[in-house]
Amino acid sequence: MMGGGGGRGGRVAMRDEAAQKAVNADAPRVPDLGRRIMALFAPHRSALTLTIVLVLLVATITVFPPLLTQRVFDEALFPAAGGPNIDLLWVLVGTMVALLVAANLIGVWQTWITSKVGNQVMGELRNALFERLQGMELAFFTRTKTGVIQSRLQNDVGGVANVLSSTVSSVVGNTVTVIASLVTMLILSWQLTIVAVLLTPVLVLLQRRVGQVRARIATKTQESLSDMTAITQESLSVSGILLAKAFGRQADESKRYRDENDRQIDLQVRLTMSGQTFFALVSIFISVLPAVVYLIAGFLIVGGDAAVTAGTLVAFTTVQARLLMPLMGLLRVALDLQTSGALFARIFEYLDLVPAIEPPADPRPVDPARLGEVEFDDVEFHYPDAKEGERATLDGVSFSLEPGTFAAFVGPSGAGKTTIGYLLPRLHEASAGAVRFAGVDVRELDPTALTDNIGIVSQEPYLFHASIAENLRYAKPDATDEELDAATRAASIYDTIHRFPDGYDTIVGERGYRLSGGEKQRIAIARVLLKDPAVLVLDEATSALDTVSERVVQAALDEAARGRTTLAIAHRLSTIRHADVIFVIDAGRIVEQGTHDELLARGGTYATLFAQQARG
Repeated sequence: MMGGGGGRGGRVAMRDEAAQKAVNADAPRVPDLGRRIMALFAPHRSALTLTIVLVLLVATITVFPPLLTQRVFDEALFPAAGGPNIDLLWVLVGTMVALLVAANLIGVWQTWITSKVGNQVMGELRNALFERLQGMELAFFTRTKTGVIQSRLQNDVGGVANVLSSTVSSVVGNTVTVIASLVTMLILSWQLTIVAVLLTPVLVLLQRRVGQVRARIATKTQESLSDMTAITQESLSVSGILLAKAFGRQADESKRYRDENDRQIDLQVRLTMSGQTFFALVSIFISVLPAVVYLIAGFLIVGGDAAVTAGTLVAFTTVQARLLMPLMGLLRVALDLQTSGALFARIFEYLDLVPAIEPPADPRPVDPARLGEVEFDDVEFHYPDAKEGERATLDGVSFSLEPGTFAAFVGPSGAGKTTIGYLLPRLHEASAGAVRFAGVDVRELDPTALTDNIGIVSQEPYLFHASIAENLRYAKPDATDEELDAATRAASIYDTIHRFPDGYDTIVGERGYRLSGGEKQRIAIARVLLKDPAVLVLDEATSALDTVSERVVQAALDEAARGRTTLAIAHRLSTIRHADVIFVIDAGRIVEQGTHDELLARGGTYATLFAQQARG
């Protein structure tokens, strides 16, 4: 055999969630966070440009009513000479109403655009996150709780929804309004303007401090939500409920959820209250400021400032409100951005995950004439999180199989049998050596070429909460009814399905719990047969079944393996006596190989295992 090149070592893409909390209670450090958030909006430049134009238009329009208010008081209601000027009053009031109606109608249009863009960005973020997770290696999911992953997709992305949908319009609109209001106020009275903005820098500094506190609390809140989602997913699944009821642990599970829920309540209260004192100060400032302006105006009038008229004062306080409310809006946005920055960091942390197993840049084609050839060349495998000095799961494993060979792998638990079956379709990556399919290193093949030609039947088949037909067609969406019949007949499940009142439309329940173990396993076999792979991997496919079900399923497996290269990982040695070759695995090495009769005659490890099972 030719020696294989060294494989890529396991790369830990992310730390365990619990370890992450212990090391750093703050948000994950993500470089260029602001730039990356803005990049999310890049595909929506046209809509954002229109939004900015509309916001500027609304902000410009809403500056005029206060100036018109000054004219209403000084020229229409209380002119220097004579009574009210009704004709001018009609014009001014009509203009004010028209401007306000136009501003609100444009505002509705702008809100629709920003809402659409925000939700599209959020949807794209979810899609990108889901696709990234789909590309992660199997080891990532074995070390990460499903509930934690679900929380990143739902709670974290949902937590930034408001920021995505309203930030741009709020920042642009409020900024323009603040600038325009300041200009208008300066035109009306520069002295009163100084009074109105005197404490603004203090508020900005306070806002920054409050935002930092809220960001830390937000990170802990999302971690708690992740834990709650994980508890829900584990405890309320069919398996979790069965386990709790079987051991009488329902009260303990409820307490575990209640404790985490209490922590979540406390964090939510802290998150809500962390900015309330600040906004109370802002509210007091806004409420008191008009009175202060009136007081200063009194001194200015007494001092002989003719520019401060009743109309000027009314217009100024109107504009002042238009300054302070947008300013408060900007402070709120700044707080929301600081808070959501922690959520964005958690999202980008997952988006930045690097799969330990990646497709080749220039994949080689599969030779149809060599389909079914399998070769392991001095293969070594360590799990990515293996400790230094820990024994390799596989160490120097070499064998080759011709097309149509039925090969069995036996040995004690933990010997590395299942790992061999998972290395062939690249569910795991060899740490050293080479795994070849159809004469080509699997690292040089397109992943689709492997999945199309390798079928796996595991000990615990996964069925969706859907009909039998939908579960079968997962392997081949365009399969005809005739193909379903052929596959289910070959898997010895056709008659059973047609005894159900709904036949193929029978709903199997969560994880197939409405079916027996043997029925689920045979449906899984039929699903693989629909795929018609050149190589079949059987991962202890009958070890969890009773004797009667095992015989039926074994017959179906024998039929499925006919004419295919088969790698059968077996616990019960009676199921692989007819194998063309049996490999005995112990401590990650092949210690024996041969036929059933040859291995018995040798009197080694296999013979000992067989004798032990026979006595059992």
